[in-house]
Amino acid sequence: MKAIVDDNCTGCGLCCQTCPEVFQLSDDMAEVIADPIPEDVQDTAQQAADECPVDAITIE
Repeated sequence: MKAIVDDNCTGCGLCCQTCPEVFQLSDDMAEVIADPIPEDVQDTAQQAADECPVDAITIE
C-alpha cells in the first residue's frame, strides 16, 4: 500500500497524530515518510485517510 497527500492538505496534523509511522508535518503540510506503508500500520494509515477533514490523503 502507498499513501499520497495532495495539495488540499491544510496541515492540521490529524494524520500525524493518528499514524505517525507514516505521516509527519513538514512546511505546514503533511508528508508521507513510509513508502510502502508497513503492514502493521496499514489499518491506521487508512483510518488517517478516512478521517482527513479535507480528503487530502489517498491510500492505494
